[in-house]
Parts: sequence; structure tokens; C-alpha cells
Amino acid sequence: MAIIDILQYPDPRLKRKGSRVTDFGECLQQLVNDMFATHHAAENCAALAATQLDVEPAPHVTVIDLSPDHSQPLCIVNGQIIASAGEQYEEEGCMSVSHNAQVYVYARVRRALKITVKGQNRYGQPLQLTAEGFLAKCIQHELDHLNGKIYLDRISGLKRKIIEKKLAKAQKLLHNP
Repeated sequence: MAIIDILQYPDPRLKRKGSRVTDFGECLQQLVNDMFATHHAAENCAALAATQLDVEPAPHVTVIDLSPDHSQPLCIVNGQIIASAGEQYEEEGCMSVSHNAQVYVYARVRRALKITVKGQNRYGQPLQLTAEGFLAKCIQHELDHLNGKIYLDRISGLKRKIIEKKLAKAQKLLHNP
């Protein structure tokens, strides 16, 4: 298994949409394995979408494992939210926003509290699950990535400018210590 580079904002590839998966063969299985290896190797990482990674083309695939011992892997392929309820408004961060700068930035983002998502598992079998709370937030965050959005797209312009200034300052310090 290989560790794949995680793209960093403002890399324009973070705006691409994941391509629909129709081939669940060996190449996809290797990519999913590599995505889980990357996810598990990254500190404080709840989940990753293929569009966050340095892979071309980026398929519509996300991996999630919230267990401390990495024993509950979840892979959603071609996922889409088919129902949602309630609301949560909590801090959110992202491995593609400031991860390499070693400055972690967060912003409060409005998400559904409970969702039902359908898609396929890594082997192409139908998948439907209902999630709430933190898992629901993670799935929504990752599906946003697969649709060409990052959490900064869901906050006010003023908050986004503040975060961008903080990131620019961190990058400057990183390159000119």
C-alpha cells in the first residue's frame, strides 16, 4: 500500500468532481487500499475523498474510519444523499486546508444532523446507510469534496478571507523560518 499526497488549498484540483465508478476491478481496489493507508497515516484524519488526493482521474470514492484502531473501514462509491433531517452547526476542519502548514484552521459549518446515503461499496455492491452526528458530518464533508467543494465554500466571504490570510501567513513562515 502506498501513501498518496493530500492536495492542499488552493490547489485547483480540489474543485474537480469525482468521476462515476463503473469498474470495480483491481485498480480500484488498489486505490481504495492506498486511500485507507493514506487516511490512517495522516494525523487527526477522519476521512478522505479521492478528489483530495494526487490521483488522476479521481473517482467518486471516499474512505472513512472513525475507530481508534482502524477496525471499522467504510468505503462509499458513487454516494449520494437521498434524505436528510435536523441541523448541526459545528466546527469543521479539513486535511486539504492547512495540513501541510501545520496550522489547523476550523470554521463552523451548517450540516444536516441525520442523513441517508446510497451508493455502492468498494466491490460494487449496493450500499445504503443512515448516519447521524459526527459520521453524518464526515459523509457530507467528503461528498462535498467529490462534488468539487470544500468546507470553505460553505462559510461567509469574511470568514473565508480571515482563514486565507491565516493560511498565507503560515505558508510564509513555513518557507521563511
